[in-house]
Parts: sequence; C-alpha cells; structure tokens
Amino acid sequence: MSARGLLLVATSALLTALANLLLRGGLLHLGQFSLSADKLRPQLLALGSQPMFVGGVVLYGLAALVWFSVVSIERLSISYPVLVGLTFIFVTSGAMVFFSEPLSWQRLSGIAIILTGIVVVARF
Repeated sequence: MSARGLLLVATSALLTALANLLLRGGLLHLGQFSLSADKLRPQLLALGSQPMFVGGVVLYGLAALVWFSVVSIERLSISYPVLVGLTFIFVTSGAMVFFSEPLSWQRLSGIAIILTGIVVVARF
C-alpha cells in the first residue's frame, strides 16, 4: 500500500470513528431508539434536529468520499482490512474516552492482535 493510500485509509477510518462517536452521543441525548413503526418517524425527526447526530451523518459522508479515493488507487483486499482494523481501534479508544466504556485486558489484547494484523496486511 502506498503512503498516500495509507494516509487516505487512516483519514477515512478516523472520520468513520468520529461519525460513530457523534451518532452515539446524539442517540444518548434522544434516549432509547426503537424500530417500532409508531416511534420511528418521531425519533428520526428528533435525530434530524440533534446536532451531534447530524454531524455524525455528515462525517460518514465525508468518510465515504475519502474511501472512494482509496478504492480507486489501492487494492481492496489490503485497504479494506486496514480500514476496518483502524476504525475498530479508533472507535474503541473514543468510546473509552468520551463514554467511559471499560477496557479489559482481553479487549486490549485483541486490539494488539488487530494492530499486528494491520501491519502484516499493509506491508504485503
């Protein structure tokens, strides 16, 4: 993977992670989200006026645009695993920092394994 491709993948992963964190923050303001037919429309309208949620949707769009650039220049079989691994690490870290979600030794070990996998995939 080229240096430019890796930078673009990391950017897309970071934008995706930030989008997920903002979506979670917006949903926490809303409360429990339900897919029931009678609650769905009012909830979607409420989310549409929730700045954190809207920001998350916008960041998802930006992440997709960056990802399109990656797909056009890099091998998908390499770039996609790197994207997913980095996104997993960024989301897990952000959830710990912003939502006080715990990090167990088991989860930390898994992140270390993922990092190792990213290095292996990105180099070959």
